[in-house]
Amino acid sequence: MLKKPTVAVTRKLPKQVEIKMSELYNVSLNKDDKPFTKLELINLVKTVDILICGVTDVIDADIISSAGKNLKLVANFGVGVNHIDLQAATRKNIIVSNTPDVLTEDTADLALTLILMTARRAGEGERIVRKNAWTGWTPTQLMGTRVFEKTLGIIGMGRIGQALAKRAKGFGMKIHYHNRRPCNKEIEDEIESIYFENLEEMLPTVDFLSINTPFTNETANIINSSRLDLLKSNCILVNTARGGIVDEDALIHSLKTKTIAGAGLDVYDGEPKINPEFFQLENVVLLPHLGSATLETRVAMGFRVIANIEKFLENNSVVDNVI
Repeated sequence: MLKKPTVAVTRKLPKQVEIKMSELYNVSLNKDDKPFTKLELINLVKTVDILICGVTDVIDADIISSAGKNLKLVANFGVGVNHIDLQAATRKNIIVSNTPDVLTEDTADLALTLILMTARRAGEGERIVRKNAWTGWTPTQLMGTRVFEKTLGIIGMGRIGQALAKRAKGFGMKIHYHNRRPCNKEIEDEIESIYFENLEEMLPTVDFLSINTPFTNETANIINSSRLDLLKSNCILVNTARGGIVDEDALIHSLKTKTIAGAGLDVYDGEPKINPEFFQLENVVLLPHLGSATLETRVAMGFRVIANIEKFLENNSVVDNVI
């Protein structure tokens, strides 16, 4: 490995991170933040030692198979790695790392933001004010639903799910959750949560449902039409994980027919493209993948990438190996 490895970054990163990377590596930065095409990525991986990609870069088998002999690490700026063909990386002996932990608190904040915005119809209200269409307070205008003492169901009680549960408890909410296995008793007691091994048994019990599980083959479209039908008609669904976990056609149908009350979405299947039918619905809040979008977290993610690279250069391993 070169003393100063050749590193390519696919998207613009916070200034502090780019300065540090420029000090440490022979780095190629994406100054205008324009996404690379597949062909550009194929050409890029032929020449670099390390690729730093983002969650919108599809690093498929074609790209990985085109990699030159020097590419030994794909360092993902983000937690989810469903956009990277891990099997192809394994075949090429390429390590893949990610940036867990550092975005937990901010993503949990955003999930709670969506719960509150959707429950209180804040998106609808903001659009009315912005269009200068508000005619003044009335007793029945934009009546939402209370969050206090309602039941929140969480699918995926990992770091983010637990952080959200602690916040929701502070709002007086009751916590139900579904996970591959129950949390340890200390965590359950702290957030006073109830574990449901069977997802179908949990869904009818909740007033809010938050998706906080990673995207895998097992979780793809885990929320489908039959499971949406199990929710109460006053239930609100929130997704800050990955779009493909929810069947969007089924969700749109449920929102149109009001078999659920609303949805708050920060992620979409096939983003940045969004199903245009969402735009016609007032009972959905749509955000542009803001889960980790604070300066503090994005800087911390960048330095987590650097920590993985430094560990790799030291002993061919990483702090956060996802394979």
